[in-house]
Amino acid sequence: MTREVRGGLAMTEEQAAFVRLARDFAAAEIRPRAREVDEADHALPSQVLEKAAAVGLTSFMIPEEYGGGGVTDLVTQCLVQEELCHGDVSIGNLTTSAGFFAAPVLELGSEEQKRRFLAPLCSGLPPLTALAVTEPGAGSDAASLTTRAVRDGDSYVLNGQKAWISNGPYADLFVIFATVAPGTRSKGITAFVVPRGARGLTVGRPMLKMGQRGIACAELFLEDVRVPVADRLGEEGQGFRGLMRTFDASRILIGAACTGLSRAALDATLAYAREREQFGVKIIEHQAVAFRLADMAAKVDVSHLVTMRAARLFDAGESVTQESAVAKLTASEHAMWCTWAAVQTHGGWGYSREYLVEKWMRDAKLEEIEEGTSDIQRLIISRSLQS
Repeated sequence: MTREVRGGLAMTEEQAAFVRLARDFAAAEIRPRAREVDEADHALPSQVLEKAAAVGLTSFMIPEEYGGGGVTDLVTQCLVQEELCHGDVSIGNLTTSAGFFAAPVLELGSEEQKRRFLAPLCSGLPPLTALAVTEPGAGSDAASLTTRAVRDGDSYVLNGQKAWISNGPYADLFVIFATVAPGTRSKGITAFVVPRGARGLTVGRPMLKMGQRGIACAELFLEDVRVPVADRLGEEGQGFRGLMRTFDASRILIGAACTGLSRAALDATLAYAREREQFGVKIIEHQAVAFRLADMAAKVDVSHLVTMRAARLFDAGESVTQESAVAKLTASEHAMWCTWAAVQTHGGWGYSREYLVEKWMRDAKLEEIEEGTSDIQRLIISRSLQS
């Protein structure tokens, strides 16, 4: 059985159940904590995570054989992500962050590694995890990373520095990408699972950010960190392939998160415009406001549709590098515009902390930057057009 969703797309009953779960959780547990978490800056909202884990929202994307919810199709993951991020994009992204860690493990890891690293994420009190790619000198150009891994008997020795690592201050496990062949760019990149307590691994202080403060970021410093060969994911040089496939999926999920954020901005602005009076009428009756709302609604629908298209192609096993870039670019820039429009329509109140719209505008900016800036997404798309 199916039911209609926005844009004429259809959900199965199972998908609809997950969406209802996420929507109800976002309304009851995430949205009420949004302002508190933002004001606290980099405090971990552990109570929200514990409640999310109890209902399966932190591990629903992990295969059943490892203890997860078995929702491995990206379409359903995107539908859930959109609802969680309608509650709050920062806490919503944090709730599902285990999927980001799990992706390269699933893509590159052995069966033994999958069971060893993924099963704990499906427990009632799962550890936080992180993916460590970005470096001070390697952001959008991931192939230029310089963190080095040198084979020494039955282990590797890692040296280098990572920056802007989401969940860094609190993560218990990291997937760290390093090169075994400096100067070869993507050819030498290899992935390793490293526990927080590894000798020589130092985590910096939480970085102060403009928005999305529910996810704390930090630098990592690696000084002669010894990692067993058994904790290498895949073979030497396979890390970049696993990373790009991870990015294809995660950029689509960013599209879903941005759609949820844009919807939140639209819903809040509609409610405000129906109540606020100026010049003797509700401001929704002024054409300037009404047209702005119309543009917001159109951008929400477009974001949802391009994201769902990319997710369906991904689930079909197609190469989606261009489509994921389109979803990420479109939805992130639409989220920035919709949150701007929300602040603009709220006027002076929108600029105050009385309403969440100012927070949402700060949150939205990150989505145009992380996992490849809008410029990089345009570069990916333009190269796809040339081939």
